[in-house]
Amino acid sequence: MKTEFTPTQLADPDIAEADKILRKCVHCGFCTATCPTYVLLGDELDSPRGRIYLIKEMLEKNQKPTQEVVKHVDRCLSCLACMTTCPSGVNYMHLVDQARVKIEKDYTRPLSERLLRDVLAWVLPRPGLFRLSMTMARLARPLAALLPSTSKQSNPNLLSRVKAMLTMSPKQLPAAGPLGGSVFPAIGARRGRVALLQGCAQQVLAPRINQAAISLLTRHGVEVVLVRDEQCCGALTHHLGRDGDALARAKANIGVWLGEADRGGLDAILVTASGCGTVIKDYGYMLREDPEFAAPAAKVSALAKDISEYVSAMDLPKPDKQSDLVVAYHSACSLQHGQKITQAPKELLSKNGFVVKDIPESHLCCGSAGTYNILQPDIANRLRDRKVANIAMVKPDIIAAGNIGCMVQIAGGTSVPVVHTIELLDWATGGPRPGLN
Repeated sequence: MKTEFTPTQLADPDIAEADKILRKCVHCGFCTATCPTYVLLGDELDSPRGRIYLIKEMLEKNQKPTQEVVKHVDRCLSCLACMTTCPSGVNYMHLVDQARVKIEKDYTRPLSERLLRDVLAWVLPRPGLFRLSMTMARLARPLAALLPSTSKQSNPNLLSRVKAMLTMSPKQLPAAGPLGGSVFPAIGARRGRVALLQGCAQQVLAPRINQAAISLLTRHGVEVVLVRDEQCCGALTHHLGRDGDALARAKANIGVWLGEADRGGLDAILVTASGCGTVIKDYGYMLREDPEFAAPAAKVSALAKDISEYVSAMDLPKPDKQSDLVVAYHSACSLQHGQKITQAPKELLSKNGFVVKDIPESHLCCGSAGTYNILQPDIANRLRDRKVANIAMVKPDIIAAGNIGCMVQIAGGTSVPVVHTIELLDWATGGPRPGLN
C-alpha cells in the first residue's frame, strides 16, 4: 500500500511504525473472511482492510477522527484473526492500537459515553472497586429486564450498555484469593520458581483459576510467588486508547517483577488470562522508545509465558486412567491469534486423559474482547450466540478456555459448565474437581 507521510510526520516513531505496517498491506482481502464483524455485518469498513484505509487517511492527513472512523474502529474487537490470516505480515494490532490512542486524544465522545469509559477505566483495573461494583450490580440485576436492548447493527446507547453490565454480573462472588506477597513453596525438590500474575477482574470473578495453577505447579516442584504491589497489566486501559495509564501500569509491574527476579530469581512470569498475556508480551514494543524502560520491558516480555506454555515444558506424569469427559476447547483469540499458541492447551488436555473436541469456526471471536461486550453489546451477543451454537455441535460435557473474559462471555449463553484449562489439568494430576459456573 502506497503511503504519503511527510518527512516531518515520519520523524514521529509511531507514525514511522504505522508507515511500515501500512506498506505491507497488499489489499488482498484475505482478512475479511476471518474478521468477525465483517462476517456478521458485511460492511467493508467493518473489516480490517476497510479500517486500515480509514486509519491511513486519518494518520496521513493528521485529521481529527470523524464519527464514521470512530464507529468502525470501535467495532473492532482486536481479536487479531486478521493477523493470523494475513499472508503479508501486516501488524494490524499495533496499527489499530495507535488509532485508538488518537481517537481517545482527539475525538470528543458524547458525555454519557465518556463517563462510562471513565468508570470502566477506573473500576476494572482495581480489584477492590471491581468487587464492590459487582456487589452493587448483583443487587440491581433484576432491573436489567426493564432496560432496552439495541437492535441489530444500531449504535449502542447508555441504557443498552448498562443492561449488558448488569446481565453479566455474577449471582454471587467467591471469597477473595491470596494476597500479593504470598509465596507458595514447591512440594518436594524445587525445580523452578515463577511469578503468577494476579490479574484484576479474574481475581474477583474466579480466584479458583490461579488457585488451580498454584496447586498444579507446587505439586510438581515449582515455587509460586504473587508479587507484592503488582498492578493491572494495563490491557483494559490500553484497548480503551488510554496509553498513559496503560504504560504507567506496565512500568510499575516491570519494576516489581524484576525486583522479585533480582531477590529470588524467576524462571517465568506466568499468566492465566491470555488477554493479559498478549499485552505483557508486547511491553517491549510498547516501551521501545523509552530510554529507561526499553531494555527492562523487553526482559519482562521475554519472561512472560501463558500457563499452558510453561506446563507443556514440565513433562507432567501421565494420568493413571483416561477420562471419558468430552471437552470442547475454546481457543481464546488472544491466545491463538495474539500469542500464536494453538496446540499446547489441547495437547495437554488430551495427554491428561480428556476427550478434546475442536469447535467449528474456532477462529471467530466469542465477543468478549475486554470491555467490548459492554461497549458493543449487540455485536458481542450475536458472536456469543454463534460461538455457543458451534460449541453445541460437538456435544461437550464441559467447555475449557484460557481467558476469563471468554469464560464469562460463553457461560452467559450456555448451561454447559465453563472452566479454565488449568483447572482441568490440576484435577487430572491430583488436584480437586473444578468449581463450575
